[in-house]
Amino acid sequence: RRTLITAPLTVPYEVHRSELFLFTTPQTRLLFSGAGFWPIAQAGELAVLMANRSERLARFCRQLALYRQPGKTIGAIVMNANPFTLGHRYLVEQAAAACDWLHLFVVKEDASFFSYTDRWALIEQGIAGIDNVTLHSGSAYMISRATFPGYFLKEKGVVDDCHCQIDLQLFREHLAPALGITHRFVGSEPFCPLTCAYNQRMHDILHDPKRSGPVIEVVELARVEKNGAAISASRVRKLYSERNWSAISALVPAGTLAYLQRHAARHTETI
Repeated sequence: RRTLITAPLTVPYEVHRSELFLFTTPQTRLLFSGAGFWPIAQAGELAVLMANRSERLARFCRQLALYRQPGKTIGAIVMNANPFTLGHRYLVEQAAAACDWLHLFVVKEDASFFSYTDRWALIEQGIAGIDNVTLHSGSAYMISRATFPGYFLKEKGVVDDCHCQIDLQLFREHLAPALGITHRFVGSEPFCPLTCAYNQRMHDILHDPKRSGPVIEVVELARVEKNGAAISASRVRKLYSERNWSAISALVPAGTLAYLQRHAARHTETI
């Protein structure tokens, strides 16, 4: 039994990957604890996230705290920006105006159509002129739905809810306190049921006074509209697949438009 657990762990070490995470059920938690893993977040009786270093999360939060800013209202946005649109710009503008300081986290996993490096550059360019913002790279402690391994859970809805719980628990109990975050801003979601459900869980988990960690106020802003429809990255990607530059130009900053046109010139794929 020990061999079945420890043998696969040798492969990451052999390729010099020392920071390991695993998802499992609470019933097998003790088994992996014996192999050197510590629990860092749990979704009820369904799933637990474990790491192979007990002190790494605390060290990460200490590093994050170096970017802490003074003020009573400290906001946060977690953004994918796949790609960055005028809707994203509006969300950042509104949040920054309501806060003494705003922390903007960019989802790091390259599970999006546009690469992390490109998305970061578009966001950095797109928020130019908004002074009270710190741009942060996403981390392993922000769990992407695209990389959440739900293979040990049978129902898709349960997988999505476990992702929400673990991601938001890490944010409330560890990341937000490190930066003194009091508010989290999010755009409303009229298109994707999964994101809509995540937003609702955000209200439930971050604002519940019975849960561990400081209460965080969730501010959900209605999406800005253009031509009678909400601006969204998915809408832009669809137009990109059609190479409809005139329609795209009304939805994105000039920098994003120029990037998409360069990207299209280098690629022939469609979404």
